[in-house]
Amino acid sequence: MSDTAARLVALVREGLGVPFPLRLRAWDGSEAGPPQQPVVVVRDRRALHRLMWRPGELGLARAWVAGEIDVEGDLYQALGRMSDVVPERYRARGRTGLMRALSVLVDVRTFNRAARLLAVAGPALPPPPPAEEVARRHGARHTLRRDRAVVSHHYDVGNDFYALVLGPSMVYSCGYWTAQDGPGATLEDAQRDKLELICRKLALRPGQRLLDVGCGWGAMAMHAAEHHGVHAVGVTLSAEQATLARERVAAAGLTDRVEIRVQDYREVTDGPFDAVSSIGMAEHVGACRYQVYANTLHRLLRPGGRLLNHQIARRPLPDEQTYRTNTFIDRYVFPDGELAPLGRTVSLLERAGFEVRDVEALREHYALTLRAWVANLERHWAQAVRLTSPGRARVWRLYMAASALSFERNRLGVNQVLAVRTAPDGVSGMPPVRGAWAVHDHAG
Repeated sequence: MSDTAARLVALVREGLGVPFPLRLRAWDGSEAGPPQQPVVVVRDRRALHRLMWRPGELGLARAWVAGEIDVEGDLYQALGRMSDVVPERYRARGRTGLMRALSVLVDVRTFNRAARLLAVAGPALPPPPPAEEVARRHGARHTLRRDRAVVSHHYDVGNDFYALVLGPSMVYSCGYWTAQDGPGATLEDAQRDKLELICRKLALRPGQRLLDVGCGWGAMAMHAAEHHGVHAVGVTLSAEQATLARERVAAAGLTDRVEIRVQDYREVTDGPFDAVSSIGMAEHVGACRYQVYANTLHRLLRPGGRLLNHQIARRPLPDEQTYRTNTFIDRYVFPDGELAPLGRTVSLLERAGFEVRDVEALREHYALTLRAWVANLERHWAQAVRLTSPGRARVWRLYMAASALSFERNRLGVNQVLAVRTAPDGVSGMPPVRGAWAVHDHAG
């Protein structure tokens, strides 16, 4: 069928209402669409079978992870051009990146002509999902048992794989790209500066106790102990993270000041702490448990203790009842992860008793960080595939590239919220001048 690509492009054009902005190559070698553009490659007609059985985003995600659909050329350009022409009704469903943009291509309900897609692909039974898709989840969302299982799906994929993507810092959250570091700033510079920024906002001093919730591979706890003299407790639900974090702590000679636990934040009972950091962890908490999260951290802080909550935020929708977790992200990246608007997060922290003193948006910083991670992954692609699987590497490349564009285009944000547990008499212990609350004696 030498006209396969042309027929597919016609279907997409019909669904979009505008010309397809990319070139398309089908499994038979046929091509259609504008030249000199990134190429969407449909390598196998099985991709269309997936889309017929699961129209929309999930079918497309499975085809991408299985390698049946690919992009040749600049992935960011391809994502951006498709996103520019997506009808507004798709944006309102909470979809992001390629999964939102290309879902128009395969949503049979949009075309209302399933027979035409069937004529191109041919009949077939539904292909099994790729192995990288999260297994069926049991029990209520965000219970201790279920949270441990879904966190393991994302984080226990191999410390060596994460080292390729994240670099030596092993920090899996937005960096802080400062002007002082100059145009040659590295990912390591940005992550070091982010950790230092958080320590300064918390005004950490020698001898204080810090709780780092969702400590990952221990970078925040180690930085705070080494450079600010604190005694840090880091908690994570990932056994693999904890193993490497403890090794890193020992190698740095910090075992007397840093403790790493495999523990849920709800199980921490040895407060009070002088400060709490939560960096890129609250996205896993879920709307149904966020008040419990805020209440728990408030309880664990002494009066006058500070919380630094570093969290991704989505834009509020006109009708919040329409929000659904992104299918691709939920099935392949962050199972049960949920994003909330910044205003809701601040309100729930205040309801727990916190006084919110400062909010800093780092949206552009996360876009730079994600692009650096994608570059690391692409540079070490063959090794990443050997360490995990081709499908897993494809999941990470797509979600990070698509997320970078979402931050660049202001569809996602990330914010550091600095809050304090005030004393019963209302004393916060914080200087009244905004720039002064981070002034402290540096320990190292």
